[in-house]
Amino acid sequence: MRKYLYGILMFILSVFGFAAEPDYHIGVVSGTVSQSEDSLRGAEEIVKMYGSVDKGGMVTHVTYPDNFMQEMETTISQMVGLADDPKMKVIIVGEAVPGTVEAFRRIREARPDILLIANAPHEDPEIISEASDLVTNPDNVARGYLIVKAAKNMGADKFMHISFPRHLSYELLSRRRNIMAEAAKDLGMEFIEMSAPDPVSDVGVAGAQQYILEQVPSWLEKYGKNVAFFATNDAHTEPLLKRVAENGGYFVEADLPSPTMGYPGALGIKFSEDEKGNWPKILKKVEDTVVAKGATGRMGTWAYSYNFISVVALADHARNVIENDVDVTDFDAIMESLKKFTPGAGWNGSNYTDVNGIEKENFYLLYQDTYVLGKGYLNMTEETVPEKYFKIK
Repeated sequence: MRKYLYGILMFILSVFGFAAEPDYHIGVVSGTVSQSEDSLRGAEEIVKMYGSVDKGGMVTHVTYPDNFMQEMETTISQMVGLADDPKMKVIIVGEAVPGTVEAFRRIREARPDILLIANAPHEDPEIISEASDLVTNPDNVARGYLIVKAAKNMGADKFMHISFPRHLSYELLSRRRNIMAEAAKDLGMEFIEMSAPDPVSDVGVAGAQQYILEQVPSWLEKYGKNVAFFATNDAHTEPLLKRVAENGGYFVEADLPSPTMGYPGALGIKFSEDEKGNWPKILKKVEDTVVAKGATGRMGTWAYSYNFISVVALADHARNVIENDVDVTDFDAIMESLKKFTPGAGWNGSNYTDVNGIEKENFYLLYQDTYVLGKGYLNMTEETVPEKYFKIK
């Protein structure tokens, strides 16, 4: 009853322009527009929703340097600095780049009362889960099966995995590749492993993209147009989409799916200011372009950007934790927050389990339903992933 009356009082005060200072603050850390635009836009959306601290609201948003690997101490200090605010109760890192673990350790030592949430971590799952109260990441284990199954459902009979040694040295990416190979065999599809230049090697992003542009037509000629392509690197995605739209083949979804991942550059799509951050409008524009290119049913994505929506949903979840005594690791509550901001899209996920079979109670792997442009949702979140795939290393 007291909480109900308090809510009425706050409403009355806001109507008459006497909005009270919030009881606590939320810190949000993201990349910049050039490094991680979707997580930046997600952070900006939270500021719009709850107001910035410097204007009487509850959110402080900071960014880490573009060159975060070389400027790690700056990254760490940006995060740690949020804890200087005595009203700070939550810190959410939209893309937990290297340095997040050390920052969280320093914050925890000085302010154990602050809730620490890491999304899309770049650091080892073992250490990020120890340093955080909650960790979330796209489900690269279940997706190892689901992406291949989706490709078959779309009409493909071959599956090509495009990567390079650096990426395959990462545990989750290597596991996903192995799961994809096994899933292809079980589903009666040919699995093709292809190596492409690493964009951080001497050839750079331009050289890596040129390689894909040149090779896709010859791959289609060799393997036929019923091959589905998957690349582990974002830089490879744009040229891959361009050639699939022009020449044939299938593309289920990107490594980190979003209607803005690769599609705008590949298909020459521009978004107006009122479209930016409006995912239904963005999806429609991408879909209309794909259909006009004659690629209906051959290209897919997630309808809502993971990096955008996860940041917004985690802020909503954090508020539920603080204001409604919800447990920070309550999976159903996290699902509800995700669905609240993604009407029409299905979600699923599970706890992260490492290669030794040890489950992390505060680390969730999440995935959204695949949306096939020109056709609609595939209902992949309703598929049951056979248990055998979770045991593949």
